[in-house]
Amino acid sequence: MTTAPFVSPSLSRLSSARASPVPKSSARSGTAGVAFPARPYGPSLRLSSPVMAATGLGGNGSPVAPENSAVSSRLGEVKRVTKETDVHVKINLDGTGVSNSSSGIPFLDHMLDQLASHGLFDIYVKATGDTHIYDHHSNEDIALAIGTALLQALGDRKGINRFGHFTAPLDEAAVEVILDLSGRPHLSCGLSIPTERVGAYDTQLVEHFFQSLVNTSGMTLHIRQLAGNNSHHIIEATFKAFARALRQATEYDLRRRGTIPSSKGVLSRS
Repeated sequence: MTTAPFVSPSLSRLSSARASPVPKSSARSGTAGVAFPARPYGPSLRLSSPVMAATGLGGNGSPVAPENSAVSSRLGEVKRVTKETDVHVKINLDGTGVSNSSSGIPFLDHMLDQLASHGLFDIYVKATGDTHIYDHHSNEDIALAIGTALLQALGDRKGINRFGHFTAPLDEAAVEVILDLSGRPHLSCGLSIPTERVGAYDTQLVEHFFQSLVNTSGMTLHIRQLAGNNSHHIIEATFKAFARALRQATEYDLRRRGTIPSSKGVLSRS
């Protein structure tokens, strides 16, 4: 599968130092063809124009944090290297939906494109692994890295909606996703995928992808299939619904004025 060159608009290059997660102090020229803002990691968003400041909208039309609340785009970057895989992930929660995925698993690349496009996240994934044996290790480690990058980008989660809920149809298929960026990992996955494979992709790996992402991000995630008999449609509707629910949860609630959306006053990965 061929993806378009990945350039997150108007952004300067970021770190490619080998660390997991990449420390703030290591920012320097990054992977060729990929540009991310050379700005702090964690929860941050700057009103970038008088129009945005007046309307309270960000670059993708979503609510932004109050002007006095913080700084710049919310970024996460992780490198995960094991004897089985070598994975590099970058995510910008305040992006424009740009994706550059080269996971070694073509169908997974297609699903990551859905995550970026419908979540309006900028996502870069570069991975090599022992896919000649089986896709399991790469599928798992990419999801673990995406979850860690998401955790890093969210920081203390001040001002966000926290909850997301979306139902996505794709022809005869419909999938509902409900999530809570609570800091408590939990997955309930109610998918009934009728075939063992979509092309070369083992459909058992769909649930395992989300379980791995949940484990490192500290997310509560419920996935419920409402309809569908085409495996490709069911899986793609799942990723689209997840993207929109995650977008909703990570966007800012203007009425919250930068406070943490918890009666306990803290949302942490536990």
